[in-house]
Amino acid sequence: MDSVKVARMGPWRLRLGERRGVLLIGDFIVALLSLVIALYLWGTSERFLGWSLEFLEKRPPAWYYALPFIWLILMVELYDMHRASNWRETYRLIAMAALIGLVLYMIFYFASQPRSLPRRGVATFLIAVSLLTLGWRYLYIRIFTAPQFMRRVLLVGGGKAGVTLLKVIRDLHPPPFHLVGIIDDDPDKLGSTIEGYQVIGGGDCIIEVIGRESISDVIVAISGEMRGGLFQALLDAQECGVEIMRMPKVYEELLNRVPIRVLETDWILRSFVDEARASRFYEVGKRLVDILGGLIGTLVFVSLFPFMALAILIDDGRPIFYAQIRFGRGAQPYRIYKYRTMRRDAEADGMPQWAREDDIRATRVGRFLRKTHLDELPQFLNVLRGEMGLVGPRAERPELVGMFQKHVPFYRARLLVKPGITGWAQVNFGYASSIDETITKLEYDLYYIKHRNLLLDFIILLRTPATILGFRGR
Repeated sequence: MDSVKVARMGPWRLRLGERRGVLLIGDFIVALLSLVIALYLWGTSERFLGWSLEFLEKRPPAWYYALPFIWLILMVELYDMHRASNWRETYRLIAMAALIGLVLYMIFYFASQPRSLPRRGVATFLIAVSLLTLGWRYLYIRIFTAPQFMRRVLLVGGGKAGVTLLKVIRDLHPPPFHLVGIIDDDPDKLGSTIEGYQVIGGGDCIIEVIGRESISDVIVAISGEMRGGLFQALLDAQECGVEIMRMPKVYEELLNRVPIRVLETDWILRSFVDEARASRFYEVGKRLVDILGGLIGTLVFVSLFPFMALAILIDDGRPIFYAQIRFGRGAQPYRIYKYRTMRRDAEADGMPQWAREDDIRATRVGRFLRKTHLDELPQFLNVLRGEMGLVGPRAERPELVGMFQKHVPFYRARLLVKPGITGWAQVNFGYASSIDETITKLEYDLYYIKHRNLLLDFIILLRTPATILGFRGR
């Protein structure tokens, strides 16, 4: 037991949630510093007031001092910890945040009275915050992907659940932690490698391995019965400060989705009957947000309708809209309307088909509408009628639901909530065009259903514009 205590004395190793906190604090400090720089440069260029308290009181409008908070909102995509550890993704998403900020400012600028908005102050802030954030994020990546700052992890169980998690860890770059090895009681596996990681012992030597290898976390990936000796050893390790985690929980933290390929019925009942019941406050708050968003979306739909209708008519004639029956909450059927993006003979045989990347059935205008998701604007009417929400799983056709139920475990669980115009699966994955991709997408949907709250809905809504600007539709 003492050896385990000594092994825990080491470098400062943060969990994923703790790293997210470090990023948030660092980004906020950088944004505040950028605001000071922008105000100073703006003030020193003023001919009369100069850099003074009078300048700070009179020249910058009140909303200008909220720019650091607005920047944090624009950076929402970079609080995914795997993107935050990837320099290429970091560079791309900071540039995207600056571009979205510039576009939003230009919209307000041209809609406002001439000279009423501070062009110089906003431009200076955007440049300063982009450069300083790049520098801070580069420093973060260099520090927290270094071996001495990574948590040292031991995996218990080399069966189906363990292999599933090993494949996830192998495919993540950079890795989320340093996996030292695998513990498994099967004597045939001792000394072998599974997905590139070695089985270094059985359950009887787990305490010795934890002490020798300075283990900070143990992941338990055992789906069957656990031996009493192994259970006691895990309790002893936990008492000494080693963190014990279950495989499904780690899978959720790493990928923001649930591992439905290795889950059993009791998990789905426990998660979606006991844990995932939404509060009345959430339901009322979500409906109010849906009504407000539905009104705004309907206004946008009505404003753009003449231009979109004309483009569709010129490109491929009538009809402008098409209607389909979809399943809503509790498998209740309802009718949705969308702008027509496919040729009139897209499903000549009457059989539903998956949408594919650069689908040849799409018209020229239709391809643009699908890439930007503008074809879904009429669905804001469904939101106002209460058949859909702004956020939720994508609504599916009854024919496809029947087919997926036969091949995808727990597929019907996604019907526990209203479908949405956007959703956790849409912003993280997009469209599915195979059974395997449908399983992955369902993992995101079930994660949302399990963890849904107003904050998660808000994050999804904030991430949706990046999906549209990235032309990720099909």
